[in-house]
Amino acid sequence: MELTESEKKSIGIISGGGQFPILCARAARERGFDVYALCHKGETSKELEKYCAKTKWVHLGQLGKLIAFFKKHHIEKVFFAGTITKTRLFVDVRPDMKALALWKGMKGHLDDSILRLVASELEKEGIQVVSPTLFLDELILSKGVLTKRSPTRQQMEDVRFGFEIAKRIGDLDIGQCIVVKDKVVLAVEAIEGTDETIRRGARLSKGGAVVVKVCKPGQDRRFDLPSIGLKTIETMIESGAEVLAAEAGLSLFFDREESLGLADRSGICVMGI
Repeated sequence: MELTESEKKSIGIISGGGQFPILCARAARERGFDVYALCHKGETSKELEKYCAKTKWVHLGQLGKLIAFFKKHHIEKVFFAGTITKTRLFVDVRPDMKALALWKGMKGHLDDSILRLVASELEKEGIQVVSPTLFLDELILSKGVLTKRSPTRQQMEDVRFGFEIAKRIGDLDIGQCIVVKDKVVLAVEAIEGTDETIRRGARLSKGGAVVVKVCKPGQDRRFDLPSIGLKTIETMIESGAEVLAAEAGLSLFFDREESLGLADRSGICVMGI
């Protein structure tokens, strides 16, 4: 999705945690956009405010305030950026009446289903949801081995095996990451997130684990794209995992240079598949 020069130079961000919202806001501002950010308390970094014309801080689940903020400032296009700690759904969510109505009408509270419904509600209000890579397409992971170390033949077989299984798990909208060794599934990502999945799987592997991360089949690519970065490599070092394979063209790679440097020093293979 491209924004033309004739369109109003303003953009909205529905922000979670991590560096992605900050990178997006900074890039958008450098291109002359006024950035309006809806920030989630306990998730979004305060640093984001430096790059925004206006911010609004809400609790997770306050959908009515989210919509009102963007409508007040006449924002016609928004994107989702950043992470939400999924376990917060059980301890720190404050849904308003609009969010409760959506929640109760769902058959299951799966990641993509929730985000699609929120996007649908925004678009009913005339607010278009666009891709988060609008300003940062250079973050997209490229294909091939990116480190000095390549996978062994056995590890490459595990990558192919893990890719297929991860796609099946993703088709159920459960998670994007899987840990395997010798074509045995050691861990599947659910609500705990990628880092905890790696720790759990690598602990069972006793060394040599292969981590595979993919985009879910049929996933709406406007949100929740798979991502890897420095923290992923650090977790692999801590856990003794040896290969990280993520889906090329559909995954975000943060801190690329620093991550690959650390991977090379630690004998870890990183590849886009």
